[in-house]
Amino acid sequence: IRDTSVPTWLGSVPSNFGEASAGTLKADEWRSLIMVYLPISLVSLWGAGTSHSSDELAVRLKVVLDHTMELVGALYIACARTMTARRAKVYRLYISGYVGKLKEIHPTFSLRPNHHASFHLYDYLLLFGPAHSWWSFPFERLIGILQRLPVNHKFGEPLLYGTKKVD
Repeated sequence: IRDTSVPTWLGSVPSNFGEASAGTLKADEWRSLIMVYLPISLVSLWGAGTSHSSDELAVRLKVVLDHTMELVGALYIACARTMTARRAKVYRLYISGYVGKLKEIHPTFSLRPNHHASFHLYDYLLLFGPAHSWWSFPFERLIGILQRLPVNHKFGEPLLYGTKKVD
Protein backbone atom coordinates (compact mmCIF):
# COMPACT_ATOMS: atom_id res chain seq x y z
CA ILE A 1 0.00 0.00 0.00
CA ARG A 2 2.74 2.39 0.97
CA ASP A 3 4.57 1.96 -2.36
CA THR A 4 1.50 2.08 -4.64
CA SER A 5 1.04 5.23 -6.73
CA VAL A 6 -2.60 6.17 -7.21
CA PRO A 7 -4.42 9.24 -8.51
CA THR A 8 -4.95 11.98 -5.93
CA TRP A 9 -8.74 11.67 -6.22
CA LEU A 10 -8.68 8.02 -5.09
CA GLY A 11 -9.28 7.58 -1.39
CA SER A 12 -6.39 5.79 0.27
CA VAL A 13 -6.15 3.37 3.15
CA PRO A 14 -3.73 3.64 6.06
CA SER A 15 -0.22 2.64 4.94
CA ASN A 16 -0.02 0.48 8.06
CA PHE A 17 -3.25 -1.39 7.24
CA GLY A 18 -3.45 -4.62 9.20
CA GLU A 19 -1.83 -3.17 12.32
CA ALA A 20 -3.92 -2.23 15.34
CA SER A 21 -2.66 1.37 15.12
CA ALA A 22 -4.28 1.71 11.67
CA GLY A 23 -7.73 1.76 13.28
CA THR A 24 -10.99 0.72 11.66
CA LEU A 25 -11.49 1.25 7.94
CA LYS A 26 -14.38 3.36 6.71
CA ALA A 27 -16.59 2.12 3.86
CA ASP A 28 -14.78 4.23 1.24
CA GLU A 29 -11.41 2.91 2.45
CA TRP A 30 -12.71 -0.66 2.13
CA ARG A 31 -13.84 0.14 -1.41
CA SER A 32 -10.38 1.48 -2.32
CA LEU A 33 -8.69 -1.47 -0.68
CA ILE A 34 -10.80 -4.06 -2.49
CA MET A 35 -10.97 -2.36 -5.89
CA VAL A 36 -7.36 -1.12 -6.17
CA TYR A 37 -4.84 -2.26 -3.58
CA LEU A 38 -5.96 -5.87 -3.09
CA PRO A 39 -6.04 -6.78 -6.81
CA ILE A 40 -2.60 -5.22 -7.37
CA SER A 41 -1.17 -7.09 -4.39
CA LEU A 42 -2.77 -10.46 -5.08
CA VAL A 43 -2.01 -10.47 -8.80
CA SER A 44 1.64 -9.63 -8.09
CA LEU A 45 1.81 -12.40 -5.46
CA TRP A 46 -0.36 -15.12 -7.02
CA GLY A 47 -0.93 -14.23 -10.68
CA ALA A 48 0.66 -15.53 -13.87
CA GLY A 49 4.44 -15.62 -13.78
CA THR A 50 4.73 -16.00 -10.00
CA SER A 51 6.48 -19.00 -8.49
CA HIS A 52 5.34 -21.11 -5.56
CA SER A 53 6.70 -23.99 -3.52
CA SER A 54 4.46 -26.50 -5.32
CA ASP A 55 2.16 -26.78 -8.30
CA GLU A 56 -0.69 -27.66 -5.92
CA LEU A 57 -0.17 -24.41 -3.98
CA ALA A 58 0.00 -22.42 -7.23
CA VAL A 59 -3.34 -23.88 -8.34
CA ARG A 60 -4.93 -23.18 -4.93
CA LEU A 61 -3.72 -19.55 -4.91
CA LYS A 62 -4.97 -19.04 -8.48
CA VAL A 63 -8.41 -20.31 -7.44
CA VAL A 64 -8.47 -17.87 -4.50
CA LEU A 65 -7.26 -15.05 -6.76
CA ASP A 66 -9.97 -15.73 -9.36
CA HIS A 67 -12.58 -15.92 -6.61
CA THR A 68 -11.45 -12.61 -5.14
CA MET A 69 -11.55 -11.00 -8.57
CA GLU A 70 -15.23 -11.99 -8.86
CA LEU A 71 -15.88 -9.83 -5.80
CA VAL A 72 -13.73 -7.04 -7.25
CA GLY A 73 -15.71 -7.21 -10.50
CA ALA A 74 -19.03 -7.06 -8.65
CA LEU A 75 -17.89 -4.05 -6.64
CA TYR A 76 -16.50 -2.30 -9.70
CA ILE A 77 -19.88 -2.56 -11.41
CA ALA A 78 -21.88 -1.68 -8.28
CA CYS A 79 -19.73 1.43 -7.72
CA ALA A 80 -19.83 2.62 -11.35
CA ARG A 81 -21.18 6.11 -12.02
CA THR A 82 -23.67 4.81 -14.60
CA MET A 83 -25.89 1.75 -14.63
CA THR A 84 -27.68 -0.27 -17.29
CA ALA A 85 -29.74 -3.44 -17.11
CA ARG A 86 -26.83 -5.30 -18.73
CA ARG A 87 -24.37 -4.05 -16.10
CA ALA A 88 -26.77 -5.02 -13.32
CA LYS A 89 -26.95 -8.55 -14.79
CA VAL A 90 -23.15 -8.75 -14.89
CA TYR A 91 -23.08 -7.60 -11.26
CA ARG A 92 -25.47 -10.44 -10.39
CA LEU A 93 -23.29 -12.91 -12.30
CA TYR A 94 -20.14 -11.83 -10.42
CA ILE A 95 -21.75 -11.73 -6.98
CA SER A 96 -23.46 -15.10 -7.44
CA GLY A 97 -20.14 -16.60 -8.52
CA TYR A 98 -18.39 -15.10 -5.52
CA VAL A 99 -20.98 -16.07 -2.91
CA GLY A 100 -21.66 -19.44 -4.55
CA LYS A 101 -18.02 -20.52 -4.27
CA LEU A 102 -17.34 -19.25 -0.74
CA LYS A 103 -18.07 -22.55 1.01
CA GLU A 104 -16.21 -24.53 -1.63
CA ILE A 105 -13.05 -22.41 -1.40
CA HIS A 106 -13.27 -21.68 2.34
CA PRO A 107 -15.05 -24.74 3.82
CA THR A 108 -15.10 -23.47 7.42
CA PHE A 109 -16.59 -20.10 6.46
CA SER A 110 -20.20 -19.33 7.39
CA LEU A 111 -22.32 -17.18 5.13
CA ARG A 112 -23.57 -13.92 6.66
CA PRO A 113 -26.72 -11.86 6.10
CA ASN A 114 -24.61 -9.44 4.03
CA HIS A 115 -24.07 -12.17 1.46
CA HIS A 116 -27.83 -12.55 1.09
CA ALA A 117 -28.28 -8.77 0.95
CA SER A 118 -25.70 -8.51 -1.83
CA PHE A 119 -28.14 -10.30 -4.15
CA HIS A 120 -30.78 -7.62 -3.52
CA LEU A 121 -28.35 -4.98 -4.75
CA TYR A 122 -29.14 -6.18 -8.27
CA ASP A 123 -32.76 -5.07 -7.81
CA TYR A 124 -31.68 -1.73 -6.35
CA LEU A 125 -29.34 -1.09 -9.27
CA LEU A 126 -32.27 -1.64 -11.64
CA LEU A 127 -34.73 0.39 -9.57
CA PHE A 128 -32.57 3.30 -8.42
CA GLY A 129 -29.65 3.42 -10.85
CA PRO A 130 -25.99 3.71 -9.90
CA ALA A 131 -25.29 3.00 -6.26
CA HIS A 132 -23.22 6.18 -6.16
CA SER A 133 -26.45 8.20 -6.33
CA TRP A 134 -27.97 6.56 -3.24
CA TRP A 135 -25.17 5.13 -1.09
CA SER A 136 -24.65 6.34 2.44
CA PHE A 137 -21.02 7.49 2.64
CA PRO A 138 -22.05 11.06 3.64
CA PHE A 139 -24.15 9.64 6.47
CA GLU A 140 -21.31 7.39 7.57
CA ARG A 141 -19.07 10.45 7.77
CA LEU A 142 -21.63 12.28 9.91
CA ILE A 143 -21.94 9.28 12.22
CA GLY A 144 -18.14 9.23 12.55
CA ILE A 145 -18.15 12.91 13.53
CA LEU A 146 -20.91 12.33 16.07
CA GLN A 147 -19.07 9.33 17.53
CA ARG A 148 -16.00 11.49 18.20
CA LEU A 149 -17.97 14.08 20.18
CA PRO A 150 -17.22 13.92 23.90
CA VAL A 151 -20.09 12.52 25.94
CA ASN A 152 -20.55 11.69 29.60
CA HIS A 153 -22.94 8.75 28.97
CA LYS A 154 -25.40 10.27 31.47
CA PHE A 155 -28.56 11.12 29.58
CA GLY A 156 -30.32 14.26 30.71
CA GLU A 157 -27.26 15.72 32.45
CA PRO A 158 -25.34 18.59 30.88
CA LEU A 159 -21.88 18.07 29.41
CA LEU A 160 -19.06 20.10 30.88
CA TYR A 161 -16.38 21.48 28.56
CA GLY A 162 -13.75 23.09 30.75
CA THR A 163 -15.67 25.38 33.08
CA LYS A 164 -18.62 26.21 30.82
CA LYS A 165 -21.88 24.36 31.23
CA VAL A 166 -23.45 23.16 27.96
CA ASP A 167 -27.17 22.36 27.95
